[in-house]
Amino acid sequence: MRERSRPRGRREAGDGGRSAGGAASPRRERRRAPVAGGGRRLAMEEGAADLRQRKKQNCTESDKMAPEERNKENSKLGRSPKCVYELTHNNKTISLKTINAVQQMTLYPELIASVLYQASGSEEVIEPVYFYIGIVFGLQGIYVTALFVTSWVMSGTWLAGMLTVAWFIINRTDTTRIDYSIPSRENWALPYFACQVAALTGYLKKNLNCSAEKFCYLLVSASTYTFMMMWEYSHYLLFVQAVSLFLLDSFALAQTEKVHEVYKIYLFSLFLGYLLQFENSALLVSPLLSLVAALMLSKCLQMNMKKGTFMSRLLKIMYIYLVLTITVTLNFLLKMFVPHKENEHLLKFIEVKLGLNTTKNFTMNWLLCQESLQAPSQDFFLRLTQSSLLPFYILVLIICLFSVTQVIFRRICGEPLKETIKLEDGRIGERPEIVYHVIHTILLGCLAMCLEGMKYLWTPYVCMLAAFGVCSPELWMTLFKWLRLKAVHPILLALILSMAVPTIIGFSLWKEFFPRIMTELSELQEFYDPDTVELMTWIKRQAPVAAVFAGSPQLMGVIKLCTGWMVSSLPLYNDDDLLKRNENIYQIYSKRSAEDIYKILTSYKANFLIIEDSICNEVGPVRGCRVKDLLDIANGHVVCEEGDSYAYSKYGRFCHEIKMNYSPYVNYFTRVYWNRSYFVYKINTVISFQS
Repeated sequence: MRERSRPRGRREAGDGGRSAGGAASPRRERRRAPVAGGGRRLAMEEGAADLRQRKKQNCTESDKMAPEERNKENSKLGRSPKCVYELTHNNKTISLKTINAVQQMTLYPELIASVLYQASGSEEVIEPVYFYIGIVFGLQGIYVTALFVTSWVMSGTWLAGMLTVAWFIINRTDTTRIDYSIPSRENWALPYFACQVAALTGYLKKNLNCSAEKFCYLLVSASTYTFMMMWEYSHYLLFVQAVSLFLLDSFALAQTEKVHEVYKIYLFSLFLGYLLQFENSALLVSPLLSLVAALMLSKCLQMNMKKGTFMSRLLKIMYIYLVLTITVTLNFLLKMFVPHKENEHLLKFIEVKLGLNTTKNFTMNWLLCQESLQAPSQDFFLRLTQSSLLPFYILVLIICLFSVTQVIFRRICGEPLKETIKLEDGRIGERPEIVYHVIHTILLGCLAMCLEGMKYLWTPYVCMLAAFGVCSPELWMTLFKWLRLKAVHPILLALILSMAVPTIIGFSLWKEFFPRIMTELSELQEFYDPDTVELMTWIKRQAPVAAVFAGSPQLMGVIKLCTGWMVSSLPLYNDDDLLKRNENIYQIYSKRSAEDIYKILTSYKANFLIIEDSICNEVGPVRGCRVKDLLDIANGHVVCEEGDSYAYSKYGRFCHEIKMNYSPYVNYFTRVYWNRSYFVYKINTVISFQS
């Protein structure tokens, strides 16, 4: 949509290097960006990443503190809340709204970190923020270690583990968000999921001794529950895993008893999670619960049928259809009788994403425009190819898939599985843990092809499966069995290739990527955003303690985190009321009257309004995905003429018009502070209608 926009980066006349509120600009210094974590997680990772992309925010205060004051401040930051009630009934964060911060912001990781910080006596040794960072990076170490162990268990050689780690680090842009989003829930949760997958891999193996089987079972149980507590969307990923196990069991490629023990772990984790997550109804209506309940019910029906009868044979043939039917029916019934609102927007998003529906809703279209919710770019596949990961993954996947297909065909023909598989058999598709990982990576890959943000779930297991394959003599032997090699002994060649190929890959990766990684590690990447620092400093020094700020949800999260002042909205997407509130406050960038905006802001008891120049004058790379474009569509302010679209309204764009300082805008709002990026207006309590 066409619209004039003034160039950014110019101070208004009369600024003179000082804020309008009289506060001097803080001393210019370069400091590391603080971590949004420790005691509270107020801005969700998606919102924080969006704001960081626009501004690369820094909310560090430049004032020096005496050592005694700094120690006292650190002690306050590291201390747990006096009463959990203050977090579960929080009315000091969002105006006119009491929220359960622990549940809505998934603050269980921060609570655990707070307990560890005090229990370890770290108050006098390390600042809370660095203790928090240390825990998150420590979990990343556990994450990589779990992938190392998984690949080692599958292949039988530590070379596979080393190659997995090498590929993970080289492709870290696509395997983890740790570089730019430290407090992300994924960074806390996915290490536990990796531990669960490692334990599940060992648990599914044939001929496992009793002690090892019990250990794997306990580790699967503990890591599954912990994973569910750390991430609000964990049950969706566990649903994908449950589907993989269901297919594995349906083709009789694993011990049914073991698979159903994992189903029981899911049920126990869901039940315990429901109780400890303040009766989280999202877990009751989750597809995981419906699927597991359907699987258990179908199993009971099969066990109660006499073997050899017509009904038992029919039930065996219709097993998959029966499970799917019961799953959909149960999920539908649960959603009818269990009140839930948390994740309805996800279902609407999926409908629009798949083209099953269209919408003008601002929030839905804004989500659809996010980069992480788009299909992956060509650069993603190019990076995986340059590191040789994608070609080897495809090779390993094709060999495993063909082998699994052969095994399924043999099972249909009535041939039993071998109890012990030897290397010379060349039947890698008969190993249940291998079949599970093949199905799991295919399902995750399908999701990653639809949503780029899902690549962080898929790529680590691509690294693991590819490394296992090239280091596994069984995989090479399976290939040679098909090729019917006679010139060279196939077993000897398989053993040689299982060591030579990963060694060659390792040396090539070392030569090409090691210097680059060392150069990146030696660079101290810092940034300084004086406009944001000045804004935070002005709020701390000039704004009343009881003031409520209104603006974009991403900026409000930063303000609450850095200053502690109450805000009118936050970038939380699991609450319908907050979603509607965010859309209403975003109207400051739409073409609506001053009176309309004033009524919206005062309805949330806001005292100050902050206009961001980066949104008001945004020039987005994708036409129609700018905030103001989406607002014009939602408000019906778009007119199409001769194949082109224009934004039209009898009112100018509010964020532009308010800067002109003429009536009626000056009647409702008074500018109290501005710099190159932000314009702060006091919302008048007494309206003066002067010309």
